[in-house]
Amino acid sequence: MSLFDTRVPAVLLRTDRNPFHHGTLGAVRSLGRAGVDVHVVADCAGSPIRASRYLSGLHTPPPPGASPAEITVALRRVAARIARPAVLIPMDDACAVAVARARAELGPAYLLPDQPDGLAERVADKAELAGVCATLDVPHPETLVPDGPAEAVRAARRLGLPVVAKWSRPWLVPPGGGLRSTVLVRSARQAGELYRRAEEAGSRLLLQAFLAPGADRDWFFHGYADRTGAVRAGGPGRKTRARPRGAGLTAVGRWTPNPRVRALAERVTAELGYRGVFDLDFRRCGTTGRYHLLDFNPRPGAQFRLFTDTAGLDVVRALHLDLTHRALPEGAPRPGRVFVVENYAPLSALGPAPEERGGRELAWHAPDDEGPGRALWALWGRHVHARLRDTAAPVRARVVRQAPPATPAAGGARTQGGGTDRADRPEEDRAGSH
Repeated sequence: MSLFDTRVPAVLLRTDRNPFHHGTLGAVRSLGRAGVDVHVVADCAGSPIRASRYLSGLHTPPPPGASPAEITVALRRVAARIARPAVLIPMDDACAVAVARARAELGPAYLLPDQPDGLAERVADKAELAGVCATLDVPHPETLVPDGPAEAVRAARRLGLPVVAKWSRPWLVPPGGGLRSTVLVRSARQAGELYRRAEEAGSRLLLQAFLAPGADRDWFFHGYADRTGAVRAGGPGRKTRARPRGAGLTAVGRWTPNPRVRALAERVTAELGYRGVFDLDFRRCGTTGRYHLLDFNPRPGAQFRLFTDTAGLDVVRALHLDLTHRALPEGAPRPGRVFVVENYAPLSALGPAPEERGGRELAWHAPDDEGPGRALWALWGRHVHARLRDTAAPVRARVVRQAPPATPAAGGARTQGGGTDRADRPEEDRAGSH
């Protein structure tokens, strides 16, 4: 008998147009292997996800930038087609916020965690998260939210250059306008120029003290807070390679025991009353040794499959089991387990698997689901060719002027929360997460 209630399908929701969001494929495979019907509401044109044998159905998503009301209408349309209650799993922040707002309207067609009202929106907002950390006495880089261009200039000088500039709601940043969700600001004037684009960005600009990069300083924690608030599945991980180099999403990650990171994650979710899947990003300060919470994503992180224990439990499976009132199996952690995204770290994917008991999982290639792996390289080649062509085109005049890059420290200059100060950052690094 299956651990899972296979009568209850899963619906994965994503509105960003990143065709290489490997976290979506991970969720399709994880639940599909358990016998659950998996439906995807996302733009998968030109995506290897379409080739997965575990995909039960593809549905037209709301457009990027859709309002919560438009997302609710699209989900009701999908529910009518499936005609059974389903577990709903937002895969990006915009969808997580919209689903949380419409929780009452979406039931009983969808099963969702009993999340406190407004909490998902509060933790996903970068400016609000700074306040949350201050209230909980959780380390967080000093953050200022200016109310005008002149104050942005003063704030940058007060924090000390370089500083990290973020839009508080990065999912509202329009694509193609030269704005990036996070940028390393190297001059006070640049901070003022960024502030003048706040209306275009759709949310507030915040400036944050820069924590210097270094070896073993970038960590994450994935988990699932069940109906009682206990954190199940998941664990702490270390980013060993990023894309772009020294910044951005996780290209190679390793499951690494870290009691301090675990204790912080469990304390934050408990004190907030959080329920559901979460993905936290931390950076360790090289001076104090304290772990600073940089991002709280109220949804699965793209590399969540790294944390698959000896019972096969991951955060997505934990969500489905808990919401269908099934017992979660008791597995043991698999420290040393490695997760590799082949198109971002091909040499790591080709090298020998680690000797530790955890083994290695690839984002796209899998022996029981060969279609996405076969499709990846042709699609990725076309994608890279298009990116190179676009990069060679003249830069749009509206892009904020960037200061000349400084000589990077060992490991490369990076921005907090997975951002980068490269002006040609590709869309797949902006969308989704980590």
